[in-house]
This record gives sequence, structure tokens and C-alpha cells, in this order.
Amino acid sequence: MTSGNNEATTPEDDDPFGYLYADGQANGAQPPSGGGYGYPNSVNRVRAVGQRQYGQGQQQAPAGAPPGQVPPQQGGYAQPNAHYAAPETFPGGGGPTTQQQSYGGNGGGRGQGPNTKGLLIGAIAVVAAVVIGIGVAMMNGSGDDNASDNEASSGPTTSQSSEPSPSNSNSAASEEDLPTIDAKALLLGGGSTTASDVKGAKADGGFYVTGFNKVGASVTWTVKNIPEGGKYSVYVGYSVPGKDANATLTVNDKVSTSPVDLKNYAGAGEGDYEKGWTRTYNYVELNKGTNTIKVSCEQGNQCDALLDQMWLVKGWVKS
Repeated sequence: MTSGNNEATTPEDDDPFGYLYADGQANGAQPPSGGGYGYPNSVNRVRAVGQRQYGQGQQQAPAGAPPGQVPPQQGGYAQPNAHYAAPETFPGGGGPTTQQQSYGGNGGGRGQGPNTKGLLIGAIAVVAAVVIGIGVAMMNGSGDDNASDNEASSGPTTSQSSEPSPSNSNSAASEEDLPTIDAKALLLGGGSTTASDVKGAKADGGFYVTGFNKVGASVTWTVKNIPEGGKYSVYVGYSVPGKDANATLTVNDKVSTSPVDLKNYAGAGEGDYEKGWTRTYNYVELNKGTNTIKVSCEQGNQCDALLDQMWLVKGWVKS
């Protein structure tokens, strides 16, 4: 086709640039004004939303006709498809119905997406609760440890007797570098003597004190060079023949209310002194310098025991 007006009846038959050619200008093509094509009677494609009318066919006005005098068209190109209705033909100007939902955006009446802010707050709350729970558990654990330490540090009253686990060792005395004394160096009284017939005594030469099983029998240790006054534990090494015994403790002429427990911690059989060697201890308060420690068999004591050593340990021990 050539440029110009070939009696086009549809927009696609118009040449928007016909006014640029001589034959188009001869046919009355003009530069576009107001949004139309360059030909007379060309279709104006530009319309505001909602101005297109369907069901009322529009016919182009003939050339030279005054604006607004367009005869109604019967059928033709403008007749809409029976199966199509534009949104603006709906009641209310084609706006979305109340049931229509918009997604996205930041609110403002356009519908709501997932409540991510609420989920985030919930997650933070859970994490905070876990952290607080861990902190409380750690604080409680630390408090239990402190309580255990406090309980461990609390000691019995002066001269309290305790039952140690069976042992024939006096290594604690050497660690503290405090005095130790063997049976032969003790001051004996009440008919007690030394012997070495029974095996297992830890004293030098295997000596021990015998004849202790009668009222009035005693051993006395004069302890010198105590570095400072305070709490000490006095140990006694002994053997019993498969049965418990006990004795009286006197420190610096003061009788202790707690006996020296000479129990069968070694679990020896009846009459078996050789298997009965073990140790016991009592809590005492000593002065700086010289002190006297006496173990004796008094009325009410059961003193069937052999004694081989005595030694001191700083503080009130736990075993």
C-alpha cells in the first residue's frame, strides 16, 4: 500500500508518518496533534481509563464534520466480543471487589502478608528464655559448689574424734614436716612396755607398746618446736586383735571429751594383731612451742591394743 488515506477503517491500516510524504500530504495528512495519527479521520488511540465504551459502537465522523457529530454505528469494528467485558464496565468503575486481596507492600490498606514481625519477636523471646535458663543453671551450679566448699571447710570442735579409713601410712606427717615419735621414744606409764614380736609395726625396729590393756597404762609425748598455736590433728598408729578398743586423750593436762577410737578398721580376725595395724586421729588445739599429749587407759575404756607411733598434722584433717 502507499502512504496516505486508503480509506482505512482500522487503526492498523493508518500510517502514522503519512504527513512526511508528498502523496500523504496530497491526501490531507497533517502532523499529529492531540495524540492522533497524521491522517484525517485517523483513530485516536489515546483515551483516559474508563472512557472507552463497549456495546455502543462508535463510527468515525466523516471528513469535515463538526466535532461531536458522529452517527451511531451499527455493529462494525467497535462492537465488543460477546465473551469479553472490560474491568471498567463493572459496577463501581471497575475497582477491585471487597473480596480481592493484594499481596506485598507495606500495609496501607493493601492486604497483609505473613506476620514476619511477630515471628521474629517470638524467636527472640525463645532465645532470650534459653539464655536466661542457662545463666540460672550456671549460677545454681556455682552456688552448690560454694556450699560444698563451705561445708568442707567447716571443722569439728576441739578434740573431736573421727574414724579414718584403714591405713598403715603416716605420710601426712612427713608432708607437713611436723614431729613424729616411735614407741621406744614415748614416755611409758602404768606398767606398759615395748616389744617387737608382732609383725607389721611401722616404728623403727618394729617396736610397739604392749601391756596397755589395764587401767592406768599410758604413753606420753612431749612435743617441742610447734611453729604456731592453732588446730592440729594427732594420729596414733595401733593394732587391735579383731575387736574394737578405745582410750582417753589428754592435751596439756586437759582431758578431752572425745575418746581415742581404736576400732578394727583393718578388719582383722579375732586375736590377729599382725593383721590389725591401722591408724586413728583426734582434733586438738596446741600452743606454740612445747605441748604434752597423753593417751591412757582409764576407767570405762577398752584398751586391748598395741601402739607403735604418734604424729601430728597441721589443721583438722578429713581422713
